Amino acid sequence: MTRPDPVRLAAPLLLVLTLIAGLLTAPAGPAHAAPAKTPPLTTPWTAQALDGTPLPEYPRPQMTRPDWLTLNGEWQLRQSATDDAPAFGTDLPERINVPFPVESALSGVQRAAGDTRNYLFYRRVVTVPGSWGGRRVLLHFGAVDWQSTVWVNGVAVGGHTGGYDAFSFDVTAQLRGGANEIVVKVWDPTDSRQNGSLPPIGKQTKQPGGIFYTPSSGIWQTVWLEPVPAASISRADLSPRLADDTLRVRVLTRGDVSGHSVLAEALDGTTVVGSATGGFTEFTVPVPNARRWSPDTPFLYQLRITLRNAAGVQVDRTTHYFGMREISTGVVNGVLRPKLNGQFVFQVGTLDQGFWPDGLYTAPTDAALAFDLQKHKDLGFNMVRKHIKVEPQRWFYHADRLGLLVWQDVPSLTAQDVDATDAQQAQFEAEAREIVDEHRSSPAVVTWTVYNEGWGERALADTRRVAQAVKAQDPTRLVNAHSGHNCCQSSGDPGVGDIDDWHVYLGPDSPVPSSSRIAVLGEFGGLGLRVPGHEWSPNGSFFAYEWQPNSTALTDRYIGLVQGTQNLMLGKGLSASVYTEITDQEGELNGFLTYDRQVVKMDQARVRSANLALITASRSVGSSAPVALPLNSRRSLQVTTPGYTDRFLRHRDGLAYTEVVNADSSALLRNDATYTVRAGLADPACYSFESVNFPGQFLRHQESRVRNSPDDGSALLRADATWCARVGVSGSGVSLESYNFRGRYLRHYASQVWLSNGTGGEAWNSPTLWAADSTWNVTTPWAP
Repeated sequence: MTRPDPVRLAAPLLLVLTLIAGLLTAPAGPAHAAPAKTPPLTTPWTAQALDGTPLPEYPRPQMTRPDWLTLNGEWQLRQSATDDAPAFGTDLPERINVPFPVESALSGVQRAAGDTRNYLFYRRVVTVPGSWGGRRVLLHFGAVDWQSTVWVNGVAVGGHTGGYDAFSFDVTAQLRGGANEIVVKVWDPTDSRQNGSLPPIGKQTKQPGGIFYTPSSGIWQTVWLEPVPAASISRADLSPRLADDTLRVRVLTRGDVSGHSVLAEALDGTTVVGSATGGFTEFTVPVPNARRWSPDTPFLYQLRITLRNAAGVQVDRTTHYFGMREISTGVVNGVLRPKLNGQFVFQVGTLDQGFWPDGLYTAPTDAALAFDLQKHKDLGFNMVRKHIKVEPQRWFYHADRLGLLVWQDVPSLTAQDVDATDAQQAQFEAEAREIVDEHRSSPAVVTWTVYNEGWGERALADTRRVAQAVKAQDPTRLVNAHSGHNCCQSSGDPGVGDIDDWHVYLGPDSPVPSSSRIAVLGEFGGLGLRVPGHEWSPNGSFFAYEWQPNSTALTDRYIGLVQGTQNLMLGKGLSASVYTEITDQEGELNGFLTYDRQVVKMDQARVRSANLALITASRSVGSSAPVALPLNSRRSLQVTTPGYTDRFLRHRDGLAYTEVVNADSSALLRNDATYTVRAGLADPACYSFESVNFPGQFLRHQESRVRNSPDDGSALLRADATWCARVGVSGSGVSLESYNFRGRYLRHYASQVWLSNGTGGEAWNSPTLWAADSTWNVTTPWAP
């Protein structure tokens, strides 16, 4: 097989997929797949999954070599409830299709979720190509859940613990001419606590139901062989720096590289645009006039890395890719926001949990793996939160080429009865470090999320320490120490990291951004719609946070949530939101798509339009600067909503309303529509509004309704009657924000006046027209 020419990865999708599939598909003999079982639901790719070698694509797009051999396909299998010794030279009783987990239909096994045979033995006999002679041979595993030991021709070559990261062994010394026997032993206790175990499992459980799903035990990503030189490249960490248009490169190696050097060449298509020579510490490659990577323009450069010996002769060469982009935080019009390439763009995404009815953790085909990401783009999203699962490297490649920002979760320990020992905590942290190292060169990944809703959390001190360690390991990305720290079993707000993250169902709502952390809504929504014939639950029960009767109602409700999210962006400083979720998951039916990916449940065009409108609005987000009002002066508050600008705020029988006021209005009405601006009763940096004709009474909110109340001296009254003036959320005028309920504003609705954040629910909190309704002109008083 010849080395592929450099591929211009920003080329049209069809061309890219053709090149990758055609040039980097492993050679394979006749397919030998065990018959699949019948899945509970079939996807559009179920029938294709075992048509030839399963998942034959090159598994590591971020570092390619021309020679390799896939070991996907039929293996022998033995399942055991006890910790047996492996047998060598002996056929095993079952057949399984690697890399599909044993619980999946595509594996050909489809064992029950609660099966107690937690020890799995895999066996395959392979022949190594004779053309590989004189090179080292590596045996690669994309991921195996959870603890693995590997033998080649009866000799143990190594072990690995961790269900979500790749690992490799040099098996050269154990190989022989002709047939070679590979045996893999896997122990995956999931959440059984067998032998005192507590592995990171994400959403897997032996008793699936609700928001927890069928486990995926054993080998679940591609297994493959690769020949490499005695001295070779093992990894390259790539970090762009936009300030001087350079790429920072650090090359890691195996074998003896004494006296060796590295040549790194950045390519745009087949043209070398910059190059540099370095060693094995970080060095920089120039990328002059670099094109920026973003969701709108996901341009990818290639990087060719050549390892050279002391004589300057090529020893090894690998091809990588990179995107020139930076993620940071910065103040935008008074609010701390995330910045992509120096600009704030609201990050709107979904929760993506990555389960399949036919393959469980393993997508049936590479096209299926890319489908969910493409559907995000079709629906107008620019971000995806990969929820407590880590996908194969090809998934990251698809996110990179399509242009989706990725929030990558660290898979959590069990959500129940967390009592991790020091050793179990250390293993969780070790797996987190491996995940960061493996995917740190993906331009799509912009955020690491360490904990979720308290799952696996021992104490706040641990949460803070682990989050800070991840930030130290990769300072080029944002760190979300704890997504949903306001929820569930959480120990509380860790107060560290770059992100303050709430979960609010249905929502939306938002924390208040600080000087050090941006505000995000890490989970919300969860609207459900049943689609008979396209749903399946392991226990017969179905769940959603709120059911809708049909697609139109579901779409209408979603669009209202997006408008509420936009209001939070304007009024409270929200910078990102994650809707639950992209697809249904077993008995959880709150996806845009059904679990089988056969039906889009919402109106895709309307969803796309709403999401893109939110993103567009974020590009010109207005100032949130405070506005100075004239103290101890009389003023009137004029409505700014188009068509209602002849109305003014007034009080009547103790309640606040809006009413048409003009020169012909009665003296009583003109007095009612006039207030004296006072220093805030709870904070003199803000304001209180005293009635002209009822001195000592102040405009205040009580149970969301706005009214006049006498100052009784209580702390609650003084807080309720204090309003902070800022530039109007509609972009002009003045908005009056509650002193004690940040993000909620004085808003008129149907002639009444309320305290509102415009996120939906009650009619007076409708997202529609909220920005205009919550913006006032502070005008000449009607009662001078």
